[in-house]
Amino acid sequence: MRILIDTNIFIYRENHKIVLENLQKLLGRLNESGEKIIIHPASISELEKDRDEERKEVTLSKIKTYPVLESPPDPDGDSYFLDIVKAPKNEHDYIDNLILYSIYRNAAGFLLTEDKEIHKKAFNLDMGDRVLSINDALKIFVYKRYPSHPSSIKEKKVYNLDINDEIFDTLKEEYEEFEEWFEKISREGRDCLVYYEPDGSMGAILIYKIENEPIDVGKVLPAKKRLKIATLKVSSIGNKIGELFMRISVDYSIIHDLQEIYLTHFSQSSDYLVDLIEEYGFLNVGKNSRGEEVFIKELFPDAAKLQKVDPVTISKYYYPNFYDGEKIKKYIVPIIPEYHDRLFSGQERQSSLQEFFNEFVIEGNTIKKAYLSHSNIKQILPGDILIFYRSQSNQSATCLGVVDKVFTDLNTATDILELVGKRTVYSKTEINTMAKKTTLVILFTLSAYLPTQLSINKLKELKIIKAAPQTIQRIKHDKYLILKKESAIDERFTFN
Repeated sequence: MRILIDTNIFIYRENHKIVLENLQKLLGRLNESGEKIIIHPASISELEKDRDEERKEVTLSKIKTYPVLESPPDPDGDSYFLDIVKAPKNEHDYIDNLILYSIYRNAAGFLLTEDKEIHKKAFNLDMGDRVLSINDALKIFVYKRYPSHPSSIKEKKVYNLDINDEIFDTLKEEYEEFEEWFEKISREGRDCLVYYEPDGSMGAILIYKIENEPIDVGKVLPAKKRLKIATLKVSSIGNKIGELFMRISVDYSIIHDLQEIYLTHFSQSSDYLVDLIEEYGFLNVGKNSRGEEVFIKELFPDAAKLQKVDPVTISKYYYPNFYDGEKIKKYIVPIIPEYHDRLFSGQERQSSLQEFFNEFVIEGNTIKKAYLSHSNIKQILPGDILIFYRSQSNQSATCLGVVDKVFTDLNTATDILELVGKRTVYSKTEINTMAKKTTLVILFTLSAYLPTQLSINKLKELKIIKAAPQTIQRIKHDKYLILKKESAIDERFTFN
């Protein structure tokens, strides 16, 4: 597999000692495993313009030890790509586009970068799973994945946090009154959720509270029970923590019978937070008196609104709502316990946020997932429903997902890994083993855990299936309706 390294990977300095240690570990493992690390010729050109002669000499000596991408593709004639990434604002932006385009055109499998702007562009191009931060790449290529590990997400009181932590630096710059506000909510005993990096630093923070107040955005939005995300800050570029916190916010709101989730934010030109929340259905409804944009997500959108969009869009932008009418097919999908428990490690909903995460795999708690199988089924389409069945022990239907994309007849580990990217709970070794046979990859959105799991005996009693499924099998719509009723799927979130 060819992995393209962005320019910024070579110019970390000063307070990035830990990043460099992780980078050294990553590059060493990639070399050991035979991955081919390459650079874009534009990176050399960029580094040659460094005015610090001593630093330039060091970085060029390092970067020139790597193979250079030969005949890199040029984005200048690709109108679709340029429409998405927008015209470059400067030379650095132009080089970023050149590097990203090489991944877009499949000149390499992955791009390794810590550049937030590149991650944002990749996100908009729907190829974010192939643009990795150092921590993302460590999880995929270095650390083995186990069914669970001690949680790195902790529920904290705000007053137990260090306001001098680097994660708060940009918030202090953006909000003059941040320290005063931090002191105020500390005295209130406000709760928050913190994700800790392996080195013990804060990688992300979610500060929240329940409100029942009107919101003024030029016009007054009536009071409703809402979850207010007071602060959502993710310093870990490109990983799944932001998505994980989205899922936590939605689940917590459902538990507490809230109608909406909202946050206020001063948007920036390169804004990961806005991209993230808009993907999950937060709408910009105007500005408040402080000039902040107000984003609101309806948990129960009007049915007339959903009539106008396709099933994939419903599950994506209106999560946790999904379409389950007769226009789409339904399938029972067996999965062995080892992989089931990794993929769906966040299965139990609890009243406390912390109870989600006693032990977990991050990808097992997120919304977007990848399922791998040796099934030769070819009929599954985007928008179809998957009912996952935990086989062997505890033989039961456990959860429901909506298909985003399907890829059949894959037979190389490289092709599979490029598709599943950051969604996977499979190790690279496991993917190598799977690729020895023709493999099916389904990218899907996890829409619901079944409140009442249906055992194999119950499924047979209800005549939904005749025997324990050994491979993916379709069930008719009327059988799905029985399953839906008996498993107590919350019909407030189903549309048909």
